[in-house]
This record gives sequence, C-alpha cells and structure tokens, in this order.
Amino acid sequence: MNCPALPSTFFAQTLVAWQRQHGRHELPWQGTREPYRIWVSEIMLQQTQVGTVIPFYQRFMTAFPEVIDLARADLETVLGHWSGLGYYARGRHLHRAAQKIVQQGFFPRSSEELQKLPGVGRSTAAAIAVFAYGQRAAILDGNVKRVLGRFFALDTPEDAGLWALAESLLPDRELETYTQGLMDMGSLLCTRTRPRCAVCPLQTQCQAYLRGETQRYPTARRKTVRSERHHRLLLLCTPDGRWLMEKRPIPGVWGGLWSFPMEVSDSRPAGHSLTLDLAPYPELDLPPFIHRLTHFDWHLTPCAFKVGGTVPSPSDTPGHWKSLSDLMTYPLPTPIRQLLHTLFITLTECVE
Repeated sequence: MNCPALPSTFFAQTLVAWQRQHGRHELPWQGTREPYRIWVSEIMLQQTQVGTVIPFYQRFMTAFPEVIDLARADLETVLGHWSGLGYYARGRHLHRAAQKIVQQGFFPRSSEELQKLPGVGRSTAAAIAVFAYGQRAAILDGNVKRVLGRFFALDTPEDAGLWALAESLLPDRELETYTQGLMDMGSLLCTRTRPRCAVCPLQTQCQAYLRGETQRYPTARRKTVRSERHHRLLLLCTPDGRWLMEKRPIPGVWGGLWSFPMEVSDSRPAGHSLTLDLAPYPELDLPPFIHRLTHFDWHLTPCAFKVGGTVPSPSDTPGHWKSLSDLMTYPLPTPIRQLLHTLFITLTECVE
C-alpha cells in the first residue's frame, strides 16, 4: 500500500479546522468525559447511523443512567430498550460488559484495557479512550477507511497498513476534534455513494478526487455471497385470545428476544412440530415477508391457527401464552413487532 508523499500536517489540520466550523457539536453524548455515556454511544453507533441512534440512546440513558443500573438490570429488560436498534449481540455484550465493570470496580482507562470488554474492538476502544480520557489513539471504522481510501487512492488497502497509516496521521494536539472530524467527514461529506467533493476541504490533496475516480476508491471488497433461509411463523391463538410467544436462543439471530414459534418451511404441513389441536384461522391470511440480515435473506411466512382442546400450562411449554397487548410489552425484534401491529389491525377489522 503506497501512499503519495503529502504534507504531514495537511490532513489533520484541515480536518480539525473543518470540524470546528462545520462538524457536529450537539449530539447527546458530546460535551462529557463520562466514559459510560461515551461507551454506550460508541457501541450503538457500530453499523448504525447517528440519526437512528439518537432517540435510542436518549431512552437508554434515561432507563440506565449509570453503569451500575445497567449491570443490575436483567438481560430481557436491557434488550427491551435495545429492541428496534438491530444487531442485538451489541445489547447483550453491553450488559455483560457493565457487569464486568461493576465487578472490577472501575472503568478501564486505556485502549488496551477497553478492548477486554465484551463487544469492544480496537476502533471502538480508541474512540472511548480519546473522548473520555484524551488519549492518543487512532480509530479505523468503515467511514474512516473510506476517507483514507479515497484521500490516498488506495487500491488494495489491508487493515494492518491502514492502522499504521491512521496512527501516522494523528496530530500532536486536539485529538478529540480530529477524531470527531474523521467521523463527521465520513458521515457528512465522504459518503459511500454520493460524496460531496465540491464542499470537501480535503479535495485539493485528495488523490481520488484529483483523478476523477471517487467512486472507485476505496476498492470494494469481494461481496459476501448471500444465502436464503425459509421459515414459517406459527401464530397460535387460544379461544380466549392468547397467543404463543417463545424466547429466541442465545447465541443466534434475535437471541434473547421473543418471537412467534418457528419451523423450517418444507413440504410438511405447518404446525406439524407442535402437539396441539390446531385448526386453520382463514380470517388471518397474512402475507409472507423478507427480513434482510447481513449475510442472508430470511423469508418468513406467517401461518395462523386456532388452538382447540386444552392449552398446555405455563410449566409445560417453553413459551408464554399472552394477549396481543401484553406481548407488545415484550422485547421484540422489529419485524415481529410490526407483525403484531398487523395482526392487531387485521383482527380489529374482522370484528368490525
């Protein structure tokens, strides 16, 4: 990975000056040195846009204002406040890390120690160390890789070389402003599909811009081959209007959250795996949908049934039989919460 010979201070000084004038300064996790608040924000910002994170962050901090509050909460409560934010392993890691912090009696101060917390990688640890403790550390998330890849026109950037480059660009002072500037640059100007080069302060030295090849850099990595999974969602209703929900296993997709029972879609009749007296519920003909995850498309087909006979007692079933209104209070994945809304509306229309 060969980088052009450029003024060593241009990149950092330009970013710092731009961030002061045009960067973001009013985010709810800014203006504090409190490592807990910074840590929560950095975990939420992993693979999630700032605009999406803000309301979740505000509600989360209201529910768990201190790390001890998060540590003492049960996992289901934590996931309930995370519901809708996606990538639920982050919420589970956050909970385990909070317990570890409380157990050891202090919040880690160095980037190296922060990386020992569940769910905290090198770049996240560096961001926390910079913003909470003013330490000298380089970040290298997806946005930063894109900025560096374009600025230096890197054909085949490897992580080891990018880390060395990121560290070599660190300024001697104003590390917080510089780090925030990198984040803001990747999010506001140097975006993936429509970079705003006309207003970018780095354009005079940006090699991709000068070559007219901003869409080429950084060279895209080989796309992961996406697979498909097909499952049926079993919507089972008792005569008194209770529905069966089960907790998803950990680890796994939606681990620790609640969902309708699932079974693999195949040629066998839906509901074959349940030892219940089931009859079709023709009024609830809900359409199938696709939930797109990082590496696969999940095809989910709702299948509704009326439950006859005796419903198993809570001690004899792995799930909960609850009313729709009760189930809406559970920690649910977004697609299941949306399905519950659709189910409620459809049943209301049937009654009318």
